[in-house]
Amino acid sequence: MILVLANEVNPEANYFVRELASYLPDAAVHDYARDGGPRTVAAFEDIESVGDAGDVDGVVLSGSTAGVYESEDYPWMDDQRALVRELVDEEVPTLGVCFGHQLVNDALGGTVEHRGLKTELVSLDLVDDPLFSGVAETVPMVHGDVVVDAGTRMEPIASADYYPLVATRHENAPLWTTQFHPEFTEALHDRVRCDFGWSDTDRSFDEVTATRVFENFRKLADDSA
Repeated sequence: MILVLANEVNPEANYFVRELASYLPDAAVHDYARDGGPRTVAAFEDIESVGDAGDVDGVVLSGSTAGVYESEDYPWMDDQRALVRELVDEEVPTLGVCFGHQLVNDALGGTVEHRGLKTELVSLDLVDDPLFSGVAETVPMVHGDVVVDAGTRMEPIASADYYPLVATRHENAPLWTTQFHPEFTEALHDRVRCDFGWSDTDRSFDEVTATRVFENFRKLADDSA
């Protein structure tokens, strides 16, 4: 079972989490932003909607319209930071997406800054990593914050011309993060354009295969079991 931690603070933007979970059919979703959450994986066994925490094969940290620097308004972020460090120590396969990418790196000593909203298809330089098997270089971006310093032992595995740390991986633990939203396909394009705006480029969603990230992560989690 993949445990998806939903970090969205705005109910109107929860469609990203629903779409993400649809690519992980065996996932259990816990609304961390609304209900809070434990600082350890084992403690999830007390949450009825999650089921048996002993069956957790991997964890996904979702995106959010909140920023990691808003802990005073959203105290659950500090609990999730502690959880990230426990996931690393216990070597639980973990994937951070957008806000999840930022929170992981922040939790491990990195730096996140607000740089202004980016909403467009961009081209990435991807390293040879199993998370990116079958993933094309064109990916959708919807974010205002960026990781400017990676967390301790986090290495860049993807970059863009404006963003050197688009994706990272831990040196030893099975931990990956991506700034882009792998769940964002053309099916969400009109909704995203309405909610966040959109910059058209010469790139097309026909070039996007980012949903493969979830299939790859599922396999990586299975291989680690």
